[in-house]
Amino acid sequence: MKATLWFNVAHYGLRPWPWIIVALASLVVYPTLDSIQAAFPNVDPSIVRNDLAYPAMLIFLPSGLLGLVVASLAAAYMSTISTHLNWGASYVVDDVYRRFVAPDEDERRYVTVGRIATVALIVVAGAVSLWLENALQAFQILLQIGAGTGLVFLLRWFWWRINAWSELSAMVISFLVAVYFQFVHGALGLAPLDPAVQLVVGVLITTAGWLAITVLTPPADPETLRSFHQRIRPMGPGWSGAGLGLESETSEDSVSAAFLAWFLGCTVVYGAVFGTGYALYGRPSPAMLCLGVAAGSAFGLMKTLPRVGLR
Repeated sequence: MKATLWFNVAHYGLRPWPWIIVALASLVVYPTLDSIQAAFPNVDPSIVRNDLAYPAMLIFLPSGLLGLVVASLAAAYMSTISTHLNWGASYVVDDVYRRFVAPDEDERRYVTVGRIATVALIVVAGAVSLWLENALQAFQILLQIGAGTGLVFLLRWFWWRINAWSELSAMVISFLVAVYFQFVHGALGLAPLDPAVQLVVGVLITTAGWLAITVLTPPADPETLRSFHQRIRPMGPGWSGAGLGLESETSEDSVSAAFLAWFLGCTVVYGAVFGTGYALYGRPSPAMLCLGVAAGSAFGLMKTLPRVGLR
């Protein structure tokens, strides 16, 4: 739990700022898209967009460091692609094909299915990338998918009725909703929606969808539920209706303390993010306020964690 907390602080509070500093510097060097076009007259004007500012800043690096950065970008791209292809193929094989379609096939068959899934995933990824016009669209799709699936990924720890179909349907529905808003909604001639409205609508549609699938599909088998409960020892009353006689094994940790710890953890992360930002912007008063709130929340969080099982 402490490692997860540190990851979120480092991932959201510390790691983005080198990128943001480069972005702020690019606003000074290239205040408009025309200035980027003037600096790179041989670049096709159709690709001169806001997300070209970062590669445009690379010209200020010395030769050796420029080569290192370019190599790091290529390595990051390759590692990300290979990770998600292997990850996606493992989902297709282990979580879908092996479990629901062919549970007793030879291992060679699973390897073959994994290879086919890998090729299919890269083809789909290539098609989606050709549809995208800028990096912001990709970010909005990922944000829409994450917002839609967030609730089921949280409730699966607290409600026994969540099953594999609940999570699969949430992922599929949220993905389809994200694709609809990015590529279909405007093509139908409908009025554009604010991104915040899209998120809310996507969450409502996805939640209604996976709840319906959950009700229409059977729960996980009792042995799986019992094993999960014994390993996780979930808090709260969400397992009282499972009918497995597990009430006596439910964790005694406080649900209210868990939600308080969640709130304080979010406050730590956001306080660190905005406090660092205000400090970089030369605004010491709000920076000290945000960082003070982050420090106070971190202190309160350390005091709260023993009530949720971390001692």
